[in-house]
Amino acid sequence: MDTNTHETHQFVSTRLRESGQLYTKGRQELVELLISADRPSSIPELLDLRPRLSQSSLYRNMADLESVGIVQRISGADDLTRYELSETIIGHHRHTICTECGAVDDFVVSQRTERSLETALEKALSDTGFQTTGHRLDVLGTCVNCS
Repeated sequence: MDTNTHETHQFVSTRLRESGQLYTKGRQELVELLISADRPSSIPELLDLRPRLSQSSLYRNMADLESVGIVQRISGADDLTRYELSETIIGHHRHTICTECGAVDDFVVSQRTERSLETALEKALSDTGFQTTGHRLDVLGTCVNCS
């Protein structure tokens, strides 16, 4: 999940412009934070990285970026919502979620494993009539720090 910063900013700028929104300095800084975090981050974690940012502005901008598909919410095992750049930007991946501390991290499976998962899901859902548009797989357990 290597993110090219320049291409990411171009993509975000275009997506916002197409939806009638501006790519403000605050939004640019938020995208930079999400790129540098390299894992799903909560608003408090982002504020720790840039204390001068306002919490209300972060929430407002995050909602705007989410509404146009630039960021996505990730729910952990705790009460904190975490955010990351969308899969359109950083690629398809999975999450590990620590059931002790709530930490969420990314991981990628091989193409072969991905195909096996998709086949298993198709088989499991074949009789339901459900039309899939995608899937998520989160792995629950205990992180290295909590073990």
